[in-house]
Amino acid sequence: MCGRFNQTASGEEVAEAFSLDEAPDLAPRYNIAPTQPVAVVGVQPQTARRGLATLTWGLVPRTSLGGERGFINARAETAWEKPSFREAFARRRCLIPATGFYEWQRLDPKRRQPWLIRLASARVFAFAGLWEPPPAAGGAPTCTILTTEPNEVARPIHDRMPVILDPADYGRWLDPTQTHPRRGALAPPPLSRRPHDGLPGDDRRQQPGLRRPDLPQPGLTPPVE
Repeated sequence: MCGRFNQTASGEEVAEAFSLDEAPDLAPRYNIAPTQPVAVVGVQPQTARRGLATLTWGLVPRTSLGGERGFINARAETAWEKPSFREAFARRRCLIPATGFYEWQRLDPKRRQPWLIRLASARVFAFAGLWEPPPAAGGAPTCTILTTEPNEVARPIHDRMPVILDPADYGRWLDPTQTHPRRGALAPPPLSRRPHDGLPGDDRRQQPGLRRPDLPQPGLTPPVE
């Protein structure tokens, strides 16, 4: 799954990475949690150009009657056929910029080690996302992050990981004429992982100290990138 991530790239870096016409005003965020607003890249229907919007993390289907918790993740293998995600998968795909995501490794029954996983290049990347307009009961547009089987970097830590798109697949993922663009676009690029010295479980912690993932924890050997 993906329950926490960060996005510390500047507006200029995001504009360059996602071919935006203008650099958005983005503050670095070190600990993004479900139900919080997230920056999302999609295609603007009026201009057919890419734009950035702010959505709530936790997809609520438009058929919702209100009060339901949003889906923060959707399985890439089945989202295209599930009633909650089927229409969004076919028509409302998006890119969710990030610079890393957190997972927790269980060391023993009482201890869990947080890890920060990011591109080996440390550059901004995109999760594959789906979005929904406000449900009939009212509210804000919402989004979810697709997950898939973990690669060799994430596998020792968790049995799922977010889908990270190759930049060459951004256009195909956003193209509304591609109703099932899932094949060939879900292989993760080279990743690295490091023990994390912060406490990403507390979503109030947004200070720059959470961006230091390179401090080894006592008793653990830092992995090789």
